[in-house]
Amino acid sequence: MQSFRSLDLNLLRVFDEVMATRNTTRAAENLAMTQPAVSNALRRLREALGDELVTRAGYGIAPTPRAIALWPVVRDALASLQASITPDTFNPATSKQGFVLAMADATAAMLIPRLIRHSETNAPGITTRVLPLTTRDPRALLEAGEVDLAVGYFPAVVAAINLQSMQTGNPDSLYHTQLYSGEYVCVMRRDHPLALDLAHKPLTLDAYCAAHHLLVSFSGRPFGFVDEALAAINRSRRVVLTVNQFFTAGRVVAGSDLLTVLPKHFLPSTGISEEFAVVDLPFAVPPVRVDMVWHRRAQALSAQQWLRAAVTDAAKGAVAAVHA
Repeated sequence: MQSFRSLDLNLLRVFDEVMATRNTTRAAENLAMTQPAVSNALRRLREALGDELVTRAGYGIAPTPRAIALWPVVRDALASLQASITPDTFNPATSKQGFVLAMADATAAMLIPRLIRHSETNAPGITTRVLPLTTRDPRALLEAGEVDLAVGYFPAVVAAINLQSMQTGNPDSLYHTQLYSGEYVCVMRRDHPLALDLAHKPLTLDAYCAAHHLLVSFSGRPFGFVDEALAAINRSRRVVLTVNQFFTAGRVVAGSDLLTVLPKHFLPSTGISEEFAVVDLPFAVPPVRVDMVWHRRAQALSAQQWLRAAVTDAAKGAVAAVHA
């Protein structure tokens, strides 16, 4: 293994880009290099570190365990160097920077209209991409630098960040802040048989569990936090349909006998809220706590600070409109 003193640090930039893209051709394009030059740099880094680092996998590459362990360290070091060498002169009025956010459609429906109005007024040159969430754990996306912010209901992630801080006295690699909170409610079509009964009696746990249900699951798993809450009291429900978007859930429920659970603050955004019967769930579920999560690499960057402030303002405006 080569000593660090003789290691060409340019190889680490190539390694970082290959790990980020998982594709040597795209890495070469992003680095303004030829594909053979990227392959040669990887070969030299392999020889220097005594590890294969990446292997071919389909149309891309698969990292070795050593590469997976090394990458966060390399990425953080490169980000620190860039922040030290390149002046942080973000000017929203003239910037052409692009931002990438990950959030569910219900969250985007609340935040994005206000965020875009703010951006077009104060930062007309920036661009924003919103990626759909496919998980309740966005840490891999943030570690890989694929998104600048993840916004959503991430109870396990927030707990892990707080626990790391409590146990070590040092911040985790991620930061978070709560944007707003709300509640989940049971939603069905207005003329659903259960809805007609609600005029005479509240929704019971037995009636809820006996109904057929639609689950919104970002990952596609047919078991969610509602099922966890039911299991805790030794009950269960029959989920006959699983979708990955809240808007889809609303449309399906409005035209079927299925029940679903949606964030209460999301219902006005559906455009068809008048078609719903909305009732409290007959058992306890955690409140909707929507957090903004970002990587420590972005903590001190002025562009990222502007983005977080803009998202926070959009959330405040959205919550105020809901409660107006």
